[in-house]
Amino acid sequence: MNNQIEQVLKKQQEQQKSPSEGEIEQVVQLVGFMVGEEEFAVPILGIQEIIKPIEYTRTPKTPPYVLGVFNLRGSVLPLIDLRMKFGLSRSKENEDTRYMVIKHNDEVAGFVIDRLTQATRIKESAIDPAPETLDDEHNFIYGVGKQKDKLISILNVEALLKRDF
Repeated sequence: MNNQIEQVLKKQQEQQKSPSEGEIEQVVQLVGFMVGEEEFAVPILGIQEIIKPIEYTRTPKTPPYVLGVFNLRGSVLPLIDLRMKFGLSRSKENEDTRYMVIKHNDEVAGFVIDRLTQATRIKESAIDPAPETLDDEHNFIYGVGKQKDKLISILNVEALLKRDF
């Protein structure tokens, strides 16, 4: 009986040992969404919140993809249409349209997305770097996440929030 107890205790100690760094697979948590017919994702930690569309005010002398500004609980934030920023035509808002408020350091902006898809977790080893064919100055892609049945373009939050207006 004493030998069995020792074996159980030994087994428990082995299970409690933390794995070495090489054994830990880093996972990135993402929120997926549609812009046009393409699915994109951003790291969940870059999202401040996701809201239904609210009224915004148009601002003069801004690029066409900057729809204006909106008031989110006392903070005035720019509103950017991702369809237009990505060179697609603007679409009418519908019941699936959302504003995704993204924050990186002190930069915050709202982005119009067509539809949320799902929250997902992708291992870092399953994320390839952005294709080299993209122009560095206008590259919003951090990498391409590989899932069982599809590829998801993961956006670079810092690049999205970079102001060029």
